[in-house]
Amino acid sequence: MGGMTNKLTELALRNAKPGATTKRLADGGGLFLEVRPNGSKYWRMAYRYGGKQKLLALGVYPNVSIAKARKSAQQAKEQLAEGVDPGLVKKIRKGTNATDNTFQAVAEEWLEKFKHQWTESHLKSISGRLRRDIFPWIGARPVGEISAPELLSALRRIEARGHLENAHRAQTNAGQVFMYAIATGRAERNPAADLRGAIPRPNVNHMSSITDPKQVGELLRAIDRYPGSPITRCALQLTTHVFLRSKEIRFAEWSEFDFAKAEWRIPLAKMKGRKRDKEISGSAFHLVPLATQVIDILREVQALTGQGKYLFPGLRSTSRPMSDATLTNALRRMGYSQEELHVHGLRATARTLIRQELGFDEEPIERQLGHAVKGPLGAAYNRADFIEERKRMMQTWADYLEKLKTDAEIIPFRAMR
Repeated sequence: MGGMTNKLTELALRNAKPGATTKRLADGGGLFLEVRPNGSKYWRMAYRYGGKQKLLALGVYPNVSIAKARKSAQQAKEQLAEGVDPGLVKKIRKGTNATDNTFQAVAEEWLEKFKHQWTESHLKSISGRLRRDIFPWIGARPVGEISAPELLSALRRIEARGHLENAHRAQTNAGQVFMYAIATGRAERNPAADLRGAIPRPNVNHMSSITDPKQVGELLRAIDRYPGSPITRCALQLTTHVFLRSKEIRFAEWSEFDFAKAEWRIPLAKMKGRKRDKEISGSAFHLVPLATQVIDILREVQALTGQGKYLFPGLRSTSRPMSDATLTNALRRMGYSQEELHVHGLRATARTLIRQELGFDEEPIERQLGHAVKGPLGAAYNRADFIEERKRMMQTWADYLEKLKTDAEIIPFRAMR
């Protein structure tokens, strides 16, 4: 009988489609490609040793080519001919190079490879979360051997501290590491994906906002009456007018402002989604046109902090910006509960009222928020800056807020806490 010819071709491998169940495409001599329902393709070799049927994992296609898989299969057959179990040889070699395949080693490789896509603060958050909450428990384990219960055990420790949101973020980051390990042939599945629903979601509405004009007028008057630090009061006033994220407000620097041009230019490195925002405008800055009322607010706070770096420095050190909790605590002190109003919710307040009450189009609003415009016309809109329209919009918004504050029906003051 003539020798068996190989059944698989490169074309057949590329065109192999997943089905409802895992299927095997034989190449001959025990070598086959396993195609899973999710589209993943793994090289395997079936063999017998010591009277038992076994499988040898030879890597992930296409990272491992058909030629390399056949070469590995031939080496395994030579080991069998010498009375050696190729699976045991692989385990011994894997142990020798274990440090290259641990979860921590793969995670650090992933961080290094993709760090250019993130802001420095985002990179610090991810790496800190992994080093603090994941590495101590599974960091030394081979990434391909970690089970869903092992990962869940680490996540439960975060949950036990009451940090549900951090637990979900850690699960997401761990999943990204596992996906990278799969892509590089060091793992076959992502155990984080098996944990959907295992950690409860935080029972908090982080985007709570108010959109009733009368209630907004009441809020504006409450901010003007705020009995705490005048710097905090100015920060809240600025937030209502420019509807930026609280971090972008807190980290504002005097060097970013041009009063003559009535502009605030925020470096995109300080903003959420730096890469996306740069794609939106093609600029290294996010431009915030300054209404006359905003310049008045800035002049007031300039008298208090203008000699330093930050508009809103921390209470304990002027070399650091205001803490994340300062603005939230101010709202609580004014009587607004977490369910009623969150600082981030002021962005939703502006978006809703500018659209519904002032009649501006969606595109300049979303651009001012730093968002990409969605829909079939998004690409064209995202290349436009709408700067003149945004200047008019920001002044109209400031005028509208002033009217709400002075003309709205007077509502009894909330009790200061």
